[in-house]
Amino acid sequence: MLDQIALRAELADHYDLSPSTDIAKANADIFARIDRVVTPPDWAIFAPYVAAINKLKKERNAVILAHNYMTPEIYHGIADVVGDSLQLAIEATKVQADVIIQCGVHFMAETSKILNPSKTVLIPDMDAGCSLAESITAEGIAEMRAKYPGAPVVTYVNTTAEVKAASDICCTSSNAVQIVRGMDSDTVIMTPDKYLAQNIANLVPEKNIVWWDGACIVHEQYTAQDLKDFREWNPGTRIIAHPECPPDVVAEADFSGSTSGIIDYVTQQRPEKAMLVTECSMASNISDALPDVDFVGPCNMCPYMKKITLEKVLWSLHTMQGAVEVDPAVADKARIAVQRMIDLSAKMAG
Repeated sequence: MLDQIALRAELADHYDLSPSTDIAKANADIFARIDRVVTPPDWAIFAPYVAAINKLKKERNAVILAHNYMTPEIYHGIADVVGDSLQLAIEATKVQADVIIQCGVHFMAETSKILNPSKTVLIPDMDAGCSLAESITAEGIAEMRAKYPGAPVVTYVNTTAEVKAASDICCTSSNAVQIVRGMDSDTVIMTPDKYLAQNIANLVPEKNIVWWDGACIVHEQYTAQDLKDFREWNPGTRIIAHPECPPDVVAEADFSGSTSGIIDYVTQQRPEKAMLVTECSMASNISDALPDVDFVGPCNMCPYMKKITLEKVLWSLHTMQGAVEVDPAVADKARIAVQRMIDLSAKMAG
């Protein structure tokens, strides 16, 4: 666990991080992308960190990969690449920099390290875990294989390196349908998200999909009744759900898709009002680009994603601490599952 007092003292010795309207004004172009969700006083607080990070990452020859669930000041302020798990995995294979800073959770940093074994991969907070990734182990994969002999294992990329290494291929919510459909078997094992598996089963009825009993703490909290109540209270709102939500929630929504799919849908459809049934930062990160869309309704926050802050990113770059390592033997096997996902996705896209 990070020592916040020592961290701040170390940073204060090297950087002036006091709120600054001058630095805020100098970075007005960044603020223009988030001024719908970040106030000017807050931007005056964030701007010194953003300026320091953007300067230091050039000195370190570092690139910042940020998931869609990062807060706006990270997503728009310091990230070089943003996206969902599939997009970040693909971009990680193209990185030319010496250092990768992963603004996301631990399994994402592991994936970047698996795909870039010779590079330094840092995560600003080692405690940025994932309830879904923690719900299964390699032993769990072996248990499913014993129960369904011969069935291929399609594992959600939201898992540890050890679990990926024990699997046949990875998937994300954006390519799960295509990958499951492409398996040369009538029975397919999906791990670890039971709700994603059930939603995919509804879309790929020709396959017998069996699943592990795991779930995301953000998406499993939504209920179909929540959506029905919101429609009654605010009719005309377009409800858009992530497929990690329970199937009855997805059925009640107007559209279901991955984080990148949600962004594409809202960008193309431009509904007057939209409720994103996913992590809170999604709406914040796209709202300024879509001023004609009123994002309404409740959301659930991921406590793990929110462990990544500007302060911790600066500390990680400054100290070069927080390196993520993966046992080479495990990484070699996990790389096969991840690369199969990337290759199959590219083939289907082509």
